[in-house]
Amino acid sequence: MAETKNTSTLWGGRFSEGTDAFVQRFTASVTFDQRMAEEDIEGSLAHAAMLNAVGVLTDDELSQIQTGLAQIKGEIAAGEFPWSIELEDVHMNIESRLTQLIGMAGKKLHTGRSRNDQVATDIRLHLRKSIDVIAAEITRLQNGIIGLAAQHTLTIMPGFTHLQTAQPVSFGHHLLAWNEMLERDYSRLIDCRERMNMCPLGAAALAGTSYPIDRHQTANALGFRAPTENSLDSVSDRDFAIEFCAFAALTMTHLSRMSEELVLWTSAQFDFVRLPDRFCTGSSIMPQKKNPDVPELVRGKTGRTNGHLMSMLTLMKSQPLAYNKDNQEDKEPLFDAIDTVRDSLRAFADMVPNIQPNAEAMRAATLKGFATATDLADYLVRKGLPFRDAHEVVGSAVGLCVERKIDLSDLSLEELQGFHSLIEADVFDALTLEGSLKARDHIGGTAPNQVTAACQRALAKVAERAL
Repeated sequence: MAETKNTSTLWGGRFSEGTDAFVQRFTASVTFDQRMAEEDIEGSLAHAAMLNAVGVLTDDELSQIQTGLAQIKGEIAAGEFPWSIELEDVHMNIESRLTQLIGMAGKKLHTGRSRNDQVATDIRLHLRKSIDVIAAEITRLQNGIIGLAAQHTLTIMPGFTHLQTAQPVSFGHHLLAWNEMLERDYSRLIDCRERMNMCPLGAAALAGTSYPIDRHQTANALGFRAPTENSLDSVSDRDFAIEFCAFAALTMTHLSRMSEELVLWTSAQFDFVRLPDRFCTGSSIMPQKKNPDVPELVRGKTGRTNGHLMSMLTLMKSQPLAYNKDNQEDKEPLFDAIDTVRDSLRAFADMVPNIQPNAEAMRAATLKGFATATDLADYLVRKGLPFRDAHEVVGSAVGLCVERKIDLSDLSLEELQGFHSLIEADVFDALTLEGSLKARDHIGGTAPNQVTAACQRALAKVAERAL
């Protein structure tokens, strides 16, 4: 490999030859970690203020650093910052530019810290901000789901097991099942945020520093709960990134399940719901097509988040303490997981409240497949028949209906009584779709009043987050 002059003046003193040009490109991370520039500047400002407080930096040096970092922040925001592959990463690029702007004071900024604790801090700051945005999108989606559910407590659709008609449910009840998935996702995300909100700054390379730093000051300044306890763990811990990727994979799995249902429901064979045109596309050859592209794409993106979780677990599984260059590979899967779950939630939060259910098609589908068979069995049990015997009686009645291609409610009272003498005229109350929903009148059940109450509880729980 051809050699090139080493321009990484921030660490080049130990080396007698320059870094190979290919190796510079291969080992550099600035192309993807520059997205943490804002957090890097935040961490540097807090570190500089602490160094000033403990007497390592003078007031003038602190002022120079603050002015220089403010200029750099402006250059980055304006797209005018001179990013360099030769300077490897976001940290060295910013520090080099700061030294260029303010001279000796810029070189003093790195006192008492290492890129190891610096990057560990930047990632946590960046992820914490991202978690707050994602949590807001989950909440927005939940509000949309609950609002739509409240409008459709009486809209009847078939509930499925094995994708076969099982029992009648309301569309609102089904939507609230989506909300329960997201409620667990939100809880996991907040737990992740709480555990990761510890400040590693001050752990330095791996063993802390001999300078009289105040880690509590920097932790407080950056909004962390406290400094991390162990310097070795501080720089090498990536549990929080793995935990976030696990959250992302599970949340995307939930969105994928919702997507699959929407894809099915929007098909001509189901025709249960219609999506607004702005969330769909057409075909280049078939003019009649309206494709549910947003649900399909979200369903597809789930694979990449699952992959990122496996990538992170594999990355960390055999690393000794403390920091290793392997850890540079944590950022791209983490950043992509952040972007994917955030954007997917945003798309769903925009789309779901605008879903238009086709109540007639849902009802017609519920009338197929003997959705009230369990209700007939329960009716017989209430009359005193053991459930297993009731199950057999209803199975026989369904067999006759299959032969005649009719529903249980189409059988006459005499025909039903032919299956068991306990059946009386009130049986038809149990065989209506509305009666089936109303009968399951318990918390978590499908009775319209229970679904309405569940909507109210769900809205109240979501509303508490803003307090």
